[in-house]
Amino acid sequence: MVPSSRNGWALLALASVVLTLAQAATIRDVIAYRAGNGPQPTDISKLTAEIITNDGYPVEEHQVTTADGYILTMFRIPGGPGNPPREGKNVAFVQHGLLCSSADWVILGPGKALAYMLVDAGYDVWLGNARGNTNSRRHIFHDPDARNTDFWDFSWHEIGFFDLPAMIDYALQYTGQTSLQYAGHSQGTTSFFIMTSLRPEYNQRIRSMHALAPVAFMSNLRSPFVRAFAPFVDQIDWMMRMLGVNEFLPSSEMMTLGGQMLCRDEALFQEVCANVLFLIGGFNSPQLNRTMLPAILANTPAGASVNQLVHYAQGYNSGRFRQFDFGLTLNLIRYGSIRPPDYPLERVTAPVALHYGDNDWLAAVADVRQLHSSISNSIGLFRVSDPAWNHLDFTWGIDADTLLYNRVISFMDRYN
Repeated sequence: MVPSSRNGWALLALASVVLTLAQAATIRDVIAYRAGNGPQPTDISKLTAEIITNDGYPVEEHQVTTADGYILTMFRIPGGPGNPPREGKNVAFVQHGLLCSSADWVILGPGKALAYMLVDAGYDVWLGNARGNTNSRRHIFHDPDARNTDFWDFSWHEIGFFDLPAMIDYALQYTGQTSLQYAGHSQGTTSFFIMTSLRPEYNQRIRSMHALAPVAFMSNLRSPFVRAFAPFVDQIDWMMRMLGVNEFLPSSEMMTLGGQMLCRDEALFQEVCANVLFLIGGFNSPQLNRTMLPAILANTPAGASVNQLVHYAQGYNSGRFRQFDFGLTLNLIRYGSIRPPDYPLERVTAPVALHYGDNDWLAAVADVRQLHSSISNSIGLFRVSDPAWNHLDFTWGIDADTLLYNRVISFMDRYN
């Protein structure tokens, strides 16, 4: 049963207070630990490379610099215990969603996580990280932590136009391949459609694309987070700029410690942590492994630009999949029109499979169908059979391997 909006917001407020108190209670220990004057306060969960190594798979870290100066980190898993690295493997590139990171694809563990399943199926797997997240907070000029920095002056438009092409080009050049398989979740699908519509030459480098919870059109989303702030997006954007706040929910030791203390097994507030996640993407309690919550919160949120949230809210308000709205004057200067242009989805010619869930509060079925009708080379619409399948189940669902990932890999194999 979905709670009323009043109860939902009360739950969010409670969770916020609890996390804040937990952070305040441990801040002295964290400061001492950072300064080398005390022990690590708790068992902080591992990040992507450490997770992969601990799971017994080889991992490589690669950096690529985008055309506009962002330094991005990718993790490569070239083989596994039963499938050693070798030259000539088919390449699979996997891209995370908003506020997430490459950790999403390994956190479920061997035999369950998409990255490991792809490796075990014989793929050379590359995990991308968009600008601004935990692994990609560097630029050749700009400091992400400076007060009036230009580092955060981007939305998911730039991720699609600059980041994805840079990472895909690097992976292909490094492996000697000319095309690859692509899987993305949420914003990882949004940015893909930007790349292939505005830079259509990249369609030829994609053997097949698997859109997990695809987000382009957003008129029918049900998430209370977006619906609450969308009507005030212009005022929020202006206020954040005036305050010099450009980063949204950065990753921190505090969030990690809060997750460890409040969300671990037998913790009093573990169910509050679970319900906060449900309020974002939809309720599906049986698919969330509560034991994983500390590890999830150690890696998520991974940080993002405020403009990424603003851009999604603009899409909800306008009902269109279009470029960032800078306001009438700047739109005239940048686009030559008072409104931003739509993304030309008719230029997306790569084979695209759209995987959706009935209970996805961010990628509503009606919006996914509209996207399906807007692209010319759709492999098809593929429903996850669980009627309660939500937005976050695509990465963290207990049964994601059997209900989703096996199908994705099967399709990839057909398009090699």
